[in-house]
Amino acid sequence: MFTQACSYVYFRKGGRVQNIMHQLKYNNRPEAGYKMGQLYAYVLNGSDEWQKPDLIIPVPLHPKKLKKRGYNQSESISEGLASILHIPVMTDHLTRIENTETQTRKSRFVRYENLKTAFYCKEKISLSGKHILLVDDVMTTGATLEACAAVLLAVQGTSISIVTVAFTE
Repeated sequence: MFTQACSYVYFRKGGRVQNIMHQLKYNNRPEAGYKMGQLYAYVLNGSDEWQKPDLIIPVPLHPKKLKKRGYNQSESISEGLASILHIPVMTDHLTRIENTETQTRKSRFVRYENLKTAFYCKEKISLSGKHILLVDDVMTTGATLEACAAVLLAVQGTSISIVTVAFTE
């Protein structure tokens, strides 16, 4: 079951948010993700509608991409969120098992098809009955989040909330 979904800022091509997200993702600036996560957490904590989850799971990178980049930007954001929300970050439960090519210029359907078997959930027993906060950097079509959520929702009794730092059309 989906509980809630939200994004912190709007990503506009050529805008400030694009610059920050590119710094985070491509210019070795994980501290930008951590800080954005903290700022976002203050907003979430101030919302009457926000339902605090049990744990945070960042969208994982494939090990090859993680080795190349040196860090997972979604994990940096998650750590910033966790520092304010006081919720544990779990990075060993959801793994990316397929190294798909970049999804940037693909349609929603093609993205979904590329990602529907890209993720795997281990440690399922410890997730059973939990409200999970799934975290990603930018939501464009939602295909990555949908693929991750489908795997997590297959675990008995889980509910999912989704947050992204940015969203775009």
